[in-house]
Amino acid sequence: MGVRYEKLFNLLSERNMTTIELQKQANFSGNITTRMKRNEYISLESIEKICRTLHCCVDDILEFDTEEK
Repeated sequence: MGVRYEKLFNLLSERNMTTIELQKQANFSGNITTRMKRNEYISLESIEKICRTLHCCVDDILEFDTEEK
């Protein structure tokens, strides 16, 4: 099972916000953005920072991919 962040990127687009702006406001490194673009796991701490910055819930920014790879 993997994780996908398409919801996050769609939300950013709806809010006319770039990943760089999110990165600065949520105070996380560019490495986190790269990991999300690759649909790799990030820490719960980073997810919390993103949710607090965007005033949203976890299920608003990510979803689990249940397909076996």
